[in-house]
Amino acid sequence: MDRPAVGAPLRRCVECDGYEYGGAPSCGRCRELVDRIVEGEWRRFLSGWDDSGWGDSGRGDEEVLVAEMVVDEPDRHDWRVVDAAMDRLTCPDCGDRLGRGPAGCAACDRAHGFRYAAIETDRPGVPPGNEHAVRVNVSVVRRPHVTSPAELLARRLLLPFLLVGHMPTTEQAQRMSALIKQDPDPERIAALLDRAIDGDVP
Repeated sequence: MDRPAVGAPLRRCVECDGYEYGGAPSCGRCRELVDRIVEGEWRRFLSGWDDSGWGDSGRGDEEVLVAEMVVDEPDRHDWRVVDAAMDRLTCPDCGDRLGRGPAGCAACDRAHGFRYAAIETDRPGVPPGNEHAVRVNVSVVRRPHVTSPAELLARRLLLPFLLVGHMPTTEQAQRMSALIKQDPDPERIAALLDRAIDGDVP
């Protein structure tokens, strides 16, 4: 499974002891779990192109061609497929993976903006907009160098809750943001999120 089921209990990461997914990008295991969200959908997408599963067997040239096609028409594909396709392409300006280069790289910034044209489909049983929230948080965690430390902290700590189907209220999100600005302590913010999900924080 590429991500937790809706309603699944939160699990602790054996590497960082935070909730799984929430330790990325510094925790290697959490970072791998976040990448699996994208990579799992890419493998399923490729299997629809070729029943032999060549996407897993090293036929890189064909995979790059498919990635180019996906990036040319992001509005026709799931956001995870688009993100994975961009990972397989090289930015012509900075040489990094497309959309993941340094802040200020024009080609990466442009590609990153286009990625949000992709399809976001809420899973059954989640509040409207949950998939968009998952997608934004995954994007921030996978591009940590182009956001502020405070936003990265908020996004990575919220991600495990979003993945199991929760959505913070506007008031809860604003409170968390204010607390992070006052004192960006990851353990304190994680405890606040726990309480918020349990309904203890207004």
